[in-house]
Amino acid sequence: QVQLVESGGGLVQLGGSLRLSCVASNMQAFSLYAMAWYRQAPGKQRELVAQITTPGNTNYADSAKGRFTISRDNAKNTVYLQMNILKPEDTAVYYCRANNLLTYWGQGTQVTVSS
Repeated sequence: QVQLVESGGGLVQLGGSLRLSCVASNMQAFSLYAMAWYRQAPGKQRELVAQITTPGNTNYADSAKGRFTISRDNAKNTVYLQMNILKPEDTAVYYCRANNLLTYWGQGTQVTVSS
């Protein structure tokens, strides 16, 4: 079965950077899936952070524009989220999502930004 495994989360100080990775296993034609990063802070709804289409077009939440960059490496079945100038309000569990005819979610990785 398809699995999405996120990594790269952790504790970082205000203004720091992190690079999240999401590796898809047992997925045929990774390149045909639109990939996205979502996040969910305690007590809040899950929200879209960034997405990348199959041709590589990207879209960002306003809160992520100018600071975060989503990219994909189809040869490695991997999508990345480079996060710079991190703020305490970026603290959340970050989830990877793959979408085609079916939708798959990863288990999430915790990002904590301290002030």
